[in-house]
Amino acid sequence: MRSGRRALLVLPLAALWARAFDALAAGSVEKGIHRIRGDVRVNGAPAKEGQDVRAGGVITTGVASEAVFVAGKDAFLVRERSRVEVEGAAGSLLLTGLRIVSGAVLSVFTPGEAKTLRTPTATIGIRGTGAYVEALADRSYVCICYGEAELVASTDPSVRETIHTLQHEQPRYVMGEGAPRMLVVAPVINHTDSELELLESLVGRVPPFLQDPLRRPGGY
Repeated sequence: MRSGRRALLVLPLAALWARAFDALAAGSVEKGIHRIRGDVRVNGAPAKEGQDVRAGGVITTGVASEAVFVAGKDAFLVRERSRVEVEGAAGSLLLTGLRIVSGAVLSVFTPGEAKTLRTPTATIGIRGTGAYVEALADRSYVCICYGEAELVASTDPSVRETIHTLQHEQPRYVMGEGAPRMLVVAPVINHTDSELELLESLVGRVPPFLQDPLRRPGGY
């Protein structure tokens, strides 16, 4: 997942910000798909803006494609070449988590509510945080952008780490079976604070690093 792919969202950002602030001014939080770029499908059919994303659904994106959607008071940016399965009670608008089969997702979650992100190599227990995850067959990239989460290696559940961050301090690679180390320190890649601010704005919040006057917004 190349960092240059973030440029795909640059032009739509202004429109998304405008829609988010209109919704907040009206005292409402919009649900469903906010933005579609390129080939985005829900359960195999072309996605539509405003469409609900329900538990049991499958979101796929093609080359140079991505989608932004809201479910409950959680918000998500699905990158190109991704397959994401929405978990929860079948047909519900309240999800319990995502299975990221391939590709990448940036997520912001409701504070205090437990959710789970799954990839081929990792299980990530979330409680009201921001997270960026890339899923490959042999490893996953996980950045807990702020908040707390528990990372567990899928092939060896005894390998786990609890992450506490304020602003991207502890990214990790979670490796697949046969790797000499299952949890490896990683750099910050392929996601930005501006994207987190956008997602949080869609659900009426701001990232914690903007609430703390002693912290300078990061340069990611």
